[in-house]
Amino acid sequence: MKSFGDMVKQAQKLQKQMAEVQEQLAAERFDASAGGGLVKAVVDGKQMLRELSISPEALKDGDVTLLEDLILTAVGEAQRASETRMHETMGKLTGGLGLPF
Repeated sequence: MKSFGDMVKQAQKLQKQMAEVQEQLAAERFDASAGGGLVKAVVDGKQMLRELSISPEALKDGDVTLLEDLILTAVGEAQRASETRMHETMGKLTGGLGLPF
């Protein structure tokens, strides 16, 4: 059986590893598009929007509601991809303990 000191050291090691992985993930980019590529969104590993591209074709019809929906869809998909990657990576590190990150 491990001593309390060993458990604390192991927890500190895990905390350090989690911080390193979070930093690596923050540098990654995740992109998604909507409307057949009319709108493209790029988020980082923290699900923060970093780029948004709107094709001039998306503006031709003047349908603001459609454009708003395309933007929300592209950003949401990119954020979900980023979140999925974070959960997969952190889950491997924590062994599925369900720790917050």
